Parts: sequence; C-alpha cells; structure tokens
Amino acid sequence: MMQNLKDIKPELLWHYFDEILAIPRPSGKEEKILAYLVGFAKEQGLEWKQDDTGNILITKEAAAGFEKKATIVLQSHVDMVCEKNDDTEFDFLSDKIEAYIEDGWVRARGTTLGADNGIGIATQMALLEDKKARHGKIECLFTVDEESGLTGAFNLPVDFFHGRYLINLDSEDDGELFIGCAGGIDTFITVPLEYENAPEDHKSYRITIEGLQGGHSGDDIHKSRGNANKILARLLFAASGKFDLDMSEISGGNLRNAIPREAYAIISFGRKDKDELLKFLEDLSHIVIAEKKAAEPHLKMSYEEITPTEKVIKRSIAGKILKALNACPNGVIEMSYEIPDLVQSSSNLASIRTYEDRMEIITSQRSSVESSKLYLSGRIRSLFELLDARVTHSHGYPGWKPNPDSAIVRLTAEKYEELFGEKPIIRAIHAGLECGLFLEKYPYLDMVSFGPTIKGAHSPAERIWIDTVVKFWNLLLAILEHAPEK
Repeated sequence: MMQNLKDIKPELLWHYFDEILAIPRPSGKEEKILAYLVGFAKEQGLEWKQDDTGNILITKEAAAGFEKKATIVLQSHVDMVCEKNDDTEFDFLSDKIEAYIEDGWVRARGTTLGADNGIGIATQMALLEDKKARHGKIECLFTVDEESGLTGAFNLPVDFFHGRYLINLDSEDDGELFIGCAGGIDTFITVPLEYENAPEDHKSYRITIEGLQGGHSGDDIHKSRGNANKILARLLFAASGKFDLDMSEISGGNLRNAIPREAYAIISFGRKDKDELLKFLEDLSHIVIAEKKAAEPHLKMSYEEITPTEKVIKRSIAGKILKALNACPNGVIEMSYEIPDLVQSSSNLASIRTYEDRMEIITSQRSSVESSKLYLSGRIRSLFELLDARVTHSHGYPGWKPNPDSAIVRLTAEKYEELFGEKPIIRAIHAGLECGLFLEKYPYLDMVSFGPTIKGAHSPAERIWIDTVVKFWNLLLAILEHAPEK
C-alpha cells in the first residue's frame, strides 16, 4: 500500500494537494492559503490579482499553437469545512491534516480531509505549472469563504475575469456533469432564556446522541441520515410530556451545511423519577435506532450522571423550545416534479447552542425553486416567532438554472465518452454551487461543474477515490485541448 501521496498519479496534482494539507484554511480564516497562492504565482512568473474580498485570479497564457482557443475560467474555493471526531485532538489553525491511503481512497485521521475543495486548488496549480499541457489562455479563479457564506462569490467584481466559459471544480461524483444547482438561505433564531432554581432533591444527567454519519446538507440530505439535533429533541419532547423534566442546556451540530452528527442536553428531574425516566429514554432511543438502522448503523444514545445543576431554564420556556425543535422542518421537504430523483426543497436543523441568556439555533434551507425556498424559510420563521424568538435570514443565494444548449457541457460530455467509453450523467444538484452567483454578475457565462468522487464531505468520513482523480485530470486536459475557438 502506498503511503506517500506524492507517489500517486498525476504526481504534480498530488504534490500540491499534499502541500495544501499543511496550510490552515477554515472558512473566514484563509489568509495563509491565499498567501501561499500568491507566492506560487510569483514563483511561476504568472500574472495574478486579488480583489478586496480576498478572491485571487491567476492567469496563464495559451500554449504555443493554441492562441486561438477561447479563454477558459477554472474555479475552486480555498476554504474547507473543519470537522473532527470528539476523541481527536486537532487544531485546524496550526496542524497538518494527516492523510493516508486505504483501499484506493485517500482519507484523513479523525478530521475532514479538505478534498472539498482542496483537490480543485491542487488541480489548478498543477495546470498552471504544467509546461506540457495543451490549452488556450486559462484564468484560475480561487474564491474565499464558500462553505460558510459564499462571501467570495457574492463580492466578486463584475470585471474580475474575462473568459466566457467557466468550469467549476467543486463537484464530487465521477461520471456526472452538473449543469444546475439549488439556491439557499439560512435562518438564524435567537430564543431569550430565563432561569430558575433547580428543584430540590433532583438529579442531573447529560444525554448524548452520537455515532451518526453526518454529511453534506445538500448532497446527502436525501439519504435518510439522522440529524442528532432532531433525534435529541424528539426524545426530550416525548419525555417532557410524561415526566417533570427540566433542562439547563442543549447543544448540537456545528456548521450550517453539515448534517449534525452529535448533540447533547443537560436535564434534571426528581430522584423518584430516575429509573422510570431513564428507562423511557432508553426504550424510545431503541425505537429510533431501529427506525434508522439501515442508514445509521452506529447511532446510539448514552447518558451519564453529573453534578446536580443549580439553575434550569424556566420550564415554560424549555417546553416551548422542545416543541419547536420537535416540529421544525428537517430533511427532504419536496422532490422535483421536472427532474427525476432531484430534491427540490430541503431544510437542515444545523446547530443549537445554549448561552447564559439565550439559545441560538441555525437552520439552512435549499431549493431549486426560489419561491419554495422563501416559503420554507418563512415557515420556520413563523414557528419560532411563536416562542417570541428573534428570527433573521441571510441574504441567500440564487440557484443555477440549467442551460440545455450549453457548448461547454456538450464538449465535456463528448470528451468523457471518448476517453472512458460511456456517457456521463448530466443533471442538476441539490447542493449549492457558486455558479448561480457568477451567472448573476456574468450573465453570458457558459458553465459546467464536475469532479472526482468524494464521499463523506463535511464530516471526518470524507475520502476521495484515487482512480477518479486520474479520470478528472485527463478529462480536464482534453476539454482544454479541444476548447472552442474565440
């Protein structure tokens, strides 16, 4: 088994991917990866520029004999989702991601790998350095803060690049070409909290939901994976209807675009209820585990007694919170009537955090239909405003409407079939891509998105299939070599 990433073909691509693993690049903290790219451009003697938001464009002139080819824009984002297992000691601001090879996949030990979208960055850098590549002029666009807010794409100047064809390198399924994506919006909920003294002679327990797969809230939302926040809310809501149960804290999930894998709550109750309440939670958790067995074979609930809490959230407030979390829309809401097997609308109960005076809840809605996206976010707003919560929304981002007459899609499909002897699947994706925002600013753009196979994105299970990276690289070279004339 190979241990060194630099031994894998194409060597130049994996060389840069290996270097990127050592460079911190959480969303919003991309200074080091941006400096690395600028240093690379200077070292290679390439033209580069950077806008006020941090986006970088590195330009490489056409190879000899390819000057008449149209300029192609290659685009990836520089940030990554930073998730780790609870038992993994890791600092995403300083530590190098520990990658290893297993059964034809590159994985990371206990953390996200960052192949989303580090493999796109490495591919662009390899092409920019490769002296043998046959291509017209290429403009490599590196955008910032895609994962947490699409900030780079939102603030991209309208004259930053000039190519009329754009290839987005942020897709994760070999053999599939993406020509459209969903739009999205985030809904932020702040619930004011009031506390009261915990009942006398009570016990306190930490209830934990863990063992879930998690995953991407767009790519994986249709796979019936469990949401730790929803499962925990279901258990506590049911228990609160049968027992005098108090709650001090509930916390789960992390990122808006990741399905929560773990969640916990601190609850208190009278000593006389201990055995009966814990048995109730165990019995109900076994029901949920059985329901989710096929999709979540490692789901489990655990509990441990802790030092009794002195304060609990007022029961009237805690009860409303549990009702709202239990009722909050989550998962697939509606399938598309126009495109087979495409999720049209979904929602992700992404994050819950308890502070001294408030609880903050983040949900994320996606839809390929703008009106449905707004309706769904409005439903969630209506629900939580019944708690007198303060509800706000992000600006949202538009979807990317498919273009059935796309020249770049047609060329990509032809080259894929020529190289690999089978036709690719051409479809839209429920995940969000930056392409919709590019199209707003550059309405003439002709775009396609494709990439190698990446599984488990946005979770420590993230892995990339090595054989598909070779195909991805060869396909991209073929497209550039046979690009349309200016």
